[in-house]
Amino acid sequence: MQAVGWTPPSGTLGRLVAAAAERARAPLATPAELRARAADLPAPPSLEAALRGEHVRVIAEVKRASPSKGAIAPGLAAGAQAARYVDGGASAISVLTEPSAFGGALADLDEVTRAVAVPAIRKDFIVDHVQLWEARCAGASGALLIARALAPDALERLIEAARLVGVTPVVEVRTSDELGRALNANASVIGVNNRNLETLEIDPTTAERLIPEIPAGCLAIAESGMQSAADVARYARVGADAVLVGSAVSAAPDAAAAVRALTHAPRVARR
Repeated sequence: MQAVGWTPPSGTLGRLVAAAAERARAPLATPAELRARAADLPAPPSLEAALRGEHVRVIAEVKRASPSKGAIAPGLAAGAQAARYVDGGASAISVLTEPSAFGGALADLDEVTRAVAVPAIRKDFIVDHVQLWEARCAGASGALLIARALAPDALERLIEAARLVGVTPVVEVRTSDELGRALNANASVIGVNNRNLETLEIDPTTAERLIPEIPAGCLAIAESGMQSAADVARYARVGADAVLVGSAVSAAPDAAAAVRALTHAPRVARR
């Protein structure tokens, strides 16, 4: 049933959500099989602990392609790239597992969590709890939930499901209404995406406007459009705890140096 006041996403986001739902209906393993596998796994490293500190933390993304840019680094090896990011000071790794537009795979997440000790986030268009179990079995510490992609009741269910599975839900928002829904569902890690995933347009002021609204007890991540240390400093000034950087570091000839250049912005506490 469609929630009152919410309409399904359109544009690029709508297509990617529909494709994700199709994949979730035919997973490589059943939820029961995945739960059995997860029972034997150690707890993943804490994402929330990794994103707290005196400086704005960098979440570096393994990203081969995107709908807005096309091919970025098609030959990128996920584990080796993640190791370079960690050498540069990345506090966590975001792994795009969406195959059709981003060139990712669940195997990339497994490869990353075997290669590095820092937390990894499954970044995909998650619409079903089976995708959360897949993330847990691949070693993820966190999983992205996009508020615009999910009806309010579905968002609440998946936030709760993520915690039961043992991964931290990273709830992505773009509006004050979406932020309110995330907070009402007790989200503790919130990403503010400067990119409108329906139109693919970037408004760099989005994170500037919304991050100050995020309670100090939550973690706030600025996402999309990050290219330089000046960009990180811009979001540090409004209280970002972390930034997520994808294309700029995935395409960099020296990934470790590219990440290192972004790690020095002092964090400014939100009130």
